[in-house]
Amino acid sequence: MTSARASVMKGLDDVRPGLEDLYRELHAHPELAFEEHRTAAEVARRAAAAGCEVTAGVGRTGVVALLRNGSGPTVLLRADMDALPVQEQTDLPYRSTVDGVMHACGHDMHTVCLLGALDLLARGRDQWSGTVLAVFQPAEEMAAGAKAMVDDGLYERFGRPDVTLGQHLAPIPAGWLGCHPGPAFAATDSIDVRLHGKGGHGSRPETTVDPVVMAASTVLRLQTVVSREVAAKESVVVTVGSIHGGTKDNIIPDHVDLALNVRTFDVQVRDRVLAAIERIIRGEATAAGAPREPELTFHSAFPVLVNDDAAMARTKAALDEAFPMIIDPGPVTGSEDFGHFGTAAGVPTVYWLFGGEDQERFVTAYSGGTFERDIPSNHSPHFAPLLQPTLDGGVTALVTAALAWLGPGSAAS
Repeated sequence: MTSARASVMKGLDDVRPGLEDLYRELHAHPELAFEEHRTAAEVARRAAAAGCEVTAGVGRTGVVALLRNGSGPTVLLRADMDALPVQEQTDLPYRSTVDGVMHACGHDMHTVCLLGALDLLARGRDQWSGTVLAVFQPAEEMAAGAKAMVDDGLYERFGRPDVTLGQHLAPIPAGWLGCHPGPAFAATDSIDVRLHGKGGHGSRPETTVDPVVMAASTVLRLQTVVSREVAAKESVVVTVGSIHGGTKDNIIPDHVDLALNVRTFDVQVRDRVLAAIERIIRGEATAAGAPREPELTFHSAFPVLVNDDAAMARTKAALDEAFPMIIDPGPVTGSEDFGHFGTAAGVPTVYWLFGGEDQERFVTAYSGGTFERDIPSNHSPHFAPLLQPTLDGGVTALVTAALAWLGPGSAAS
């Protein structure tokens, strides 16, 4: 395995300049979910040039690239392509040229790393056998892209893999990886809430039922769900991310809208938390004398992403040979729809983190207790991973993981 990886990776020096140019290009021209037309076209062009069978328009704007190399296992490698509605605030020379849109989560890096891995694997065909099923997914940020591709006949049209492998950029040092077996990324539920009151003049609150006050009480009471209704050993996050109500300072509105986000790792805990949230919202409305029951709309977006224990152990054993620093970050409260690919295929899922931060800056901030303040996280307008060695690390991780599952090549016989 070490010999095969070394042989395949010899081509990195040749492809690196083109990959770096592509990363700058994608970062400067981000596209939102299901709008990744420019990105998808470039992906399709480059994958075809590497010798892949390419099909575009899978799951609306997704691209599938098949790299066949004789009989053997089929390994799915995935990269997501969409950006976020964030105004970039970095000083990068290749910062976003699209107003209000930014690659603030690293999906541009994911895409380039997978293209690089495909190119290297195509050049090193004598080192492996089987099929690489490369999936360039749209709309991960909407929790819709993976399902859209599966529903569009991904496995019926292109074959069912033996394992699904993927990675995500994280604010840990470039050259580091993060691997965690079992539940690794949280499930996400979103709840839209409308609290109904009775509007009127701000000078006569006694004639109204004020939904703004009702909303304030609800938000405060919701903070007790995690602290008083969930065991300390469980990881749960309840966030009220949006409050909208009213039009003028002297008008009490007739309703207020809240948007909630919930992260959990356990099905029973999830059910308990969602029930508590509904109870509190309805109870606060009753206590305020609301003329109508609140309206709650539940959206189950991301399921828990569970890394198969045995498959993670096999993949990590290979990664250990290529990376001197692999940490266990524990369960991550962020969410991912990548798990849908493995679940739909009925095969193991393996998903890891790869770093993009300057090591000295990371260590200084972490040891000084200023990590949250000084190291921009994913979705921050200041998120700016190092181009290198981040790119080399991501390409190396994908190649290494793929070779851990593909069959031996002719060079090994």
